[in-house]
Amino acid sequence: MTQRLNNIKEHLQNSLFEEPSIKQVKSKHPHDVVIVSAHRTAIAGGFKGSLKDVNTDYILLQFLLQFIQHLPETLQNDLKQIQDITCGNVLNVGAGATEHRAAALAAGFPYDIPFNSINRQCSSGLTAVNDIANKILTGQIDCGLALGCESMSKNYKNINALGDISDSLKANPMARKCLIPMGFTNENIAKQWGIDREIQDKFAAESYQKAQVALDNSLFKNEILPIPLPSEDDENETEKNTKWFSKDEGPRPNVTKDSLSILKPAFIKDKGTTTAGNSSQVSDGAAGVLLMRRSLANKLGIPILGKYIAFQCVGVPPEVMGVGPAFAIPKVLEQVKLSINDIDVFEINEAFAAQCVFCINKLKIPMEKVNPRGGSIALGHPLGCTGARQVATILNEMATGQIGVVSMCIGTGMGAAAIFVKE
Repeated sequence: MTQRLNNIKEHLQNSLFEEPSIKQVKSKHPHDVVIVSAHRTAIAGGFKGSLKDVNTDYILLQFLLQFIQHLPETLQNDLKQIQDITCGNVLNVGAGATEHRAAALAAGFPYDIPFNSINRQCSSGLTAVNDIANKILTGQIDCGLALGCESMSKNYKNINALGDISDSLKANPMARKCLIPMGFTNENIAKQWGIDREIQDKFAAESYQKAQVALDNSLFKNEILPIPLPSEDDENETEKNTKWFSKDEGPRPNVTKDSLSILKPAFIKDKGTTTAGNSSQVSDGAAGVLLMRRSLANKLGIPILGKYIAFQCVGVPPEVMGVGPAFAIPKVLEQVKLSINDIDVFEINEAFAAQCVFCINKLKIPMEKVNPRGGSIALGHPLGCTGARQVATILNEMATGQIGVVSMCIGTGMGAAAIFVKE
């Protein structure tokens, strides 16, 4: 144990003092944090979709049962190799600490594997990945599971109660800005940087079109794990008549800029530019990313999907919270001395079209590198799930040796970004 900790310490010190480069980012070392499994459920439409009648305990349990079945046999037979679980969630009371721990136990994880629930709003799923990665980097664990889960259908009603602050805080101008509805923060961005309705609808239509192409060509097949839907007649339920949820419900065929242009503004009557068509969809779903020290993966003979490189979170003015990726991405790239041009694929969460367009334009990212299979405008945005979902998506979008960035804006004024390499 002492020797292992010394090796980790030396690895971390070398990472700090050596000048990072593309070559280093792509290099392979025993103490690298690697990803060996990354999956998600299909994303269900909120309130009317396939998962509208079940809460996150059911969604997470069914996802974990399928996730375990898709693990390498050596892990299926010894789940204790997974030494910690962290789950991101936004809308459940207490971030779902009780019901999600219960779901993990019901899925078959031994009780002595600890469980952590976190809420950093829209980055919760990605923050869960970072939490597990940091524990591996510092030697606390060798393997851990990062999850994200959300039922907006069941828990969207909590959003006002969860987002309230005391009257004394409301008297503080900056604190009060944390209460600005996110749709209005998007309107602020659109107005301040001149991103008109036509630009937003064009971006949104392209998201729908890319997602539809991905669906038509089964490009999500490797990342989606079908989960069973509850039966109305549990006593007579059999494997043969079980209904499975396996297809994203957000994408719609034949969406165009013109068809979106007829939708009414959702936040500012008449003069607003933010609509249901150029905003992310209310959705339900779950995702999981299994991370491991490279030396353990090699010892167990487990194939490696990708390498975790770095993560950064930044604060931005709450009234324009959507600009977060435009500041988080440069910060994480600077950490490892990479540039925008070094990145092959960007998964930037489409909370709203205007904020996403702003970030892409400010960073001068080629549009063809962004969300090649569509984003949350088309696919949906189950809040706590999205960050983990994006990791599963980007690992399936990249070719071997390519570098990808996952990023999103965060309510109350933040942004997060992480870098991964496909192996």
